[in-house]
Amino acid sequence: MPDATPEPQRLSPLAAYRAKLAAGELRPDPAQALAAEKLETLHGALLDYEPKAGPGFWRANLGFARGLGLGGAGAPPMGLYLVGQVGRGKSMLMDLFFAASSVPKKRRVHFHEFMLEVHKRIHEWRQTLAKKSGDADPIPPLAERLSAEAWLLCFDEFQVTNIADAVILGRLFGALFDKGVVVVGTSNTLPDDLYKGGLQRELFLPAIEILKQKMDVLELESATDYRLNRAAGMTVYHTPLGAAATAALESAFTDLAGDETPGPEDVLVLGRMLRLPRVANRAAMATFAELCEKPLGPADYAAIATQFHTLVLDGIPELKPDMRDATRRFVTLIDELYEHRVNLICAASVPADRLCGAGDHAKEFQRTASRLAEMQSDAYIKSPHLT
Repeated sequence: MPDATPEPQRLSPLAAYRAKLAAGELRPDPAQALAAEKLETLHGALLDYEPKAGPGFWRANLGFARGLGLGGAGAPPMGLYLVGQVGRGKSMLMDLFFAASSVPKKRRVHFHEFMLEVHKRIHEWRQTLAKKSGDADPIPPLAERLSAEAWLLCFDEFQVTNIADAVILGRLFGALFDKGVVVVGTSNTLPDDLYKGGLQRELFLPAIEILKQKMDVLELESATDYRLNRAAGMTVYHTPLGAAATAALESAFTDLAGDETPGPEDVLVLGRMLRLPRVANRAAMATFAELCEKPLGPADYAAIATQFHTLVLDGIPELKPDMRDATRRFVTLIDELYEHRVNLICAASVPADRLCGAGDHAKEFQRTASRLAEMQSDAYIKSPHLT
């Protein structure tokens, strides 16, 4: 039944994209324009679509949906998987699509946050409801709940980095598609390269096939990295420590955050949570004490380097001989950031080549100092983030 008071007219995704071009908020970009047109087509297909769930539903209708891109006889439209390097405008385009959609039950969520929620709900099911229902399998009831809450799911930063997620995703996505859920996602990684080299990757291969069958894959091969436009001209290594350096970091983080409001975020690391105090637009801000004076290890730093394209780090002290543990952690953190090509914007007490001049780690730190110097270079800053 229609609402008594009609909603204000929304701009369609393509119209909203063109409005931004006309206003000078965006520059003409053929790859983005093509993605906007694809999203426009999906937007139109969803106007008259309502899911009709049933076992094997999406598989039975797959050929029809793939051929027309929209549902007849209740067949779900093909979703869309936007893939490209960081800064190509994927999230911006998906936001335009999400804002335009009149689907009554829709949800936009960062994929990492979604998976944290999935693990939490599975844990709750096993602790409470499994015994009551007499069924220990959490996937069907989880899919039932998720699809009841939203049958248009928009995922930002689709990525698979651990075996726990890999094992769950194949069955969960199959169950969601059976219920007629439509998925739109952004990623830095092609479906065939997801979880590449991961432990027991064969368990994840069915999920890859489901994604490819149910979502059109579109690469944004834009020549422009719009994230780098924000970083262009920034000083990334500030010294000495003090109010001026901290203010410079705050300004840089605000620029990187864009329209997002910073807030804390939990990162899943080997079954436990690592909380980062301030995160926005896939950039994170923390202090040396928060990351290097706590009992963190390589897995924690690898998770940070995978999830975030930029780390803003304040309060790096001169590393004295009695700071062995903190120095070792800092070296490991820089190694992970460097290997993943994460941009580092930091404030330190002294220049990088003077951070660790004595003690057990002084010789080893020469490589870290060299990496810190390279991470300030234009070539490094412009290199793509390696998830």
